[in-house]
Amino acid sequence: MGAHRNTLRVHFDTDDLARTRVLHTPDPLWETLLSLHRLQGVAGQPVFGGWRSRVRRRLDRSAGMLLTLAPPRGYSVDFLTPGAGAADLETGLDTVLSTPRSVLAADLTELAASRRLPSWAPSLAAGEVEVLRELGDALRRYFSVAVEPFWPAIVSQARADRVRRGEIVLDGGVEALLSTLHHQARWRSPVLEIDYPVDQDLRLGGRGLLLVPSLFCWQSPVTLLDAGRQPVLVYPIDRRPGWFAGASSARSAIALLGRTRAAVLAAICARPLVSTTELAAELGISPAGASQHATVLRDSGLIVTDRAGGTARHRPTAFGSTLLTVSAS
Repeated sequence: MGAHRNTLRVHFDTDDLARTRVLHTPDPLWETLLSLHRLQGVAGQPVFGGWRSRVRRRLDRSAGMLLTLAPPRGYSVDFLTPGAGAADLETGLDTVLSTPRSVLAADLTELAASRRLPSWAPSLAAGEVEVLRELGDALRRYFSVAVEPFWPAIVSQARADRVRRGEIVLDGGVEALLSTLHHQARWRSPVLEIDYPVDQDLRLGGRGLLLVPSLFCWQSPVTLLDAGRQPVLVYPIDRRPGWFAGASSARSAIALLGRTRAAVLAAICARPLVSTTELAAELGISPAGASQHATVLRDSGLIVTDRAGGTARHRPTAFGSTLLTVSAS
């Protein structure tokens, strides 16, 4: 038997498909949370490397509280993303800073189960006004440095994704939307299954599902741990090269790939859904080498891999296609 694969299972009732919708724009608090995750790691360097360097130079000490509440792996407190669809950061912050004490305490207890928390955590769990004010100020400062300067680019790419999703719904309905949401998502009516860091079940119970596009979401869609809150699924969108600073960064990114890996990317762009075996034969490298290069490209957000019948087939993301084009120009 194969190894157990952790899975997020979203259970749909009869009314949930009709109540599933795609948010018209990214949510400021979700982008803030997920950008904190991206800031603390090194994954997706061609996509986020330039952004990381720029943001890290500009952060002040107040970001330390946020980095504690939103570690790069494992649980992040749900109260930082109380819902989705806030018109602006301040609207979302009003909700965050009005979080009931019982919810603050429960979320911080969950976080403390996997890491040691600093001395201010009990005061935050108790809802003390001063520490809540510090949290609000930290979120505003971080957003102004890490998210707000790039917001027009984020919104533009999310709206392009929404148009594409809308066409899928018109052609095949909501079930087609769910089955094509992400390469790690599998629609097995009435359950949407997604490869996930932990086993988790989200039962919609007639509430419907809000799909939230995100530029900072990486590798896999994410949701809240607390199934009693608004059911949301935040999913990654394709990103244009140089989304944070213009196309010049794309030329720098392609230089990081190296000649062979760039050739692998070019072959995948030329023949979408090419198999690993076909890649190896075309480029004169071993199947193991082709698989290794494909893994690096996939982890960098340049390709996605679909598996069917035991065969891995690769296709470029919009980022990968455009990156290669810009680099060749």
